[in-house]
Amino acid sequence: MTRQRAIPCSVMRGGTSKGLYFLADDLPANAAERDRILLAAMGSPDAREIDGMGGGHPLTSKVAVVRSSERDEADVEYLFLQVVPDQPIVSDQQNCGNILAGVAPFAIEQGLVEAADGETTVRVYMVNSDSLAEVIVQTPGGDVTYTGEAEIDGVPGSHAPIRQFFVDTAGANCGALLPTGNAVDEIDGVNCTLIDNGMPVVVMAAEALGLAGDESAEDFDESALRARCERIRLEAGRRMNLGDVSEATVPKLTFVSAPKSGGMIATRTLIPHTLHSSIGVLGAVSVASACLLPGTPAHHWASIPPGARKACSLEHPTGALMVEAEVTETDQGVELGRMGILRTARLLMTGSVHVPAL
Repeated sequence: MTRQRAIPCSVMRGGTSKGLYFLADDLPANAAERDRILLAAMGSPDAREIDGMGGGHPLTSKVAVVRSSERDEADVEYLFLQVVPDQPIVSDQQNCGNILAGVAPFAIEQGLVEAADGETTVRVYMVNSDSLAEVIVQTPGGDVTYTGEAEIDGVPGSHAPIRQFFVDTAGANCGALLPTGNAVDEIDGVNCTLIDNGMPVVVMAAEALGLAGDESAEDFDESALRARCERIRLEAGRRMNLGDVSEATVPKLTFVSAPKSGGMIATRTLIPHTLHSSIGVLGAVSVASACLLPGTPAHHWASIPPGARKACSLEHPTGALMVEAEVTETDQGVELGRMGILRTARLLMTGSVHVPAL
C-alpha cells in the first residue's frame, strides 16, 4: 500500500490572503521536488483545487516558507510562493505583503523568534525581493494575540493590528523604482507607469482603456479587453527587465481613476488575469509611489494628501487600503522613503498537510 506523506504546516490568513506556512526544514531543499509537493498540497492544477488545500483563487493559493536567518539585519527569512490554481506552476517571481503579515506571528509561534511582553518586532528578510521588512506583532505576556480592534477592508471583523514597514524595496525585482527611467511609457497606445517598489506594477488610467474605474470582475471577462491588457503586460514585462512574463504572475496591472469615496485614488488590479478583490500590499506600495511621482497618470488623478508623511488611501473593490509614505521634496524632485501598512492575520489551523507519496 502506498502511504501518503504528512508535512507539518499551519494555515493562516495574512491580510486579505490565505495560505500554507511551512518551516523550510520541513520541505525538500530541491526546488523541483518542493514544488511537486506544494502543487499536490494545494490541489493544483485544477480550477477548484478540490483535491487540496487551495481555495481555487490566487488569493487563497499561497505559500510561505520560513527559516531562521543568519543575516545580522534579520531574524527570519521568508520565501513566498504563488501556486497557480489551474496550471502546474509554482512561482517565486513576486513577493506578497499580505502573506507577510502572518510570517511574524508564525515565526514566534514556531519558536524562531522570542516574544517580548507587549509587542514584538520581527525583522524579516524577504527572499523574493532581496529586501527587508519590520513587522510589529502584539504579544501581551509574551504570547501572540490575534484578538484586537484593528479592521482592514476585505476581512470581516476586527483583529490585533500588525504593522509592516518596508525598507529599500525600490527596484527589488526590476533593478530600479522606474525600470525604464521614465515616469511614463506608451504601450499599445496607453500611457503607463512601469514601477517597482516591492512589486512590479503597470499603472495606467482606467479611462485610457475605456473603463470607468469601478468595474467588477465580470467586466474584465470581455475578450478584447483581456487581450489588450495581456499585450500591455507582456511588453511591460520585457521593458521592466522581467523577460518573457507569459507564464509569470508579474507584473500586475492597476487601473486608476479619481477617488470616489474620499481616498487618494481609486484602483482596480488584475493579478495578473483575475480582478483582485482588494489590492495587494506591495502592489499598493508601488501604486501609491506612482501617485506621488509628478507626471504619471496616477499623479494626474490622485488627491495627494499634505505633509511629509502622507496617509495614502487606495480605494479598491471592497474598501480601501492605507499606505503611510514618507516623502521628501528636493530640488531634484520627490524622494520616497519608508512605506508602512496596517494588516491583521489569524492562525486558522496547525497540523500536517497530506500529499501522495511522490
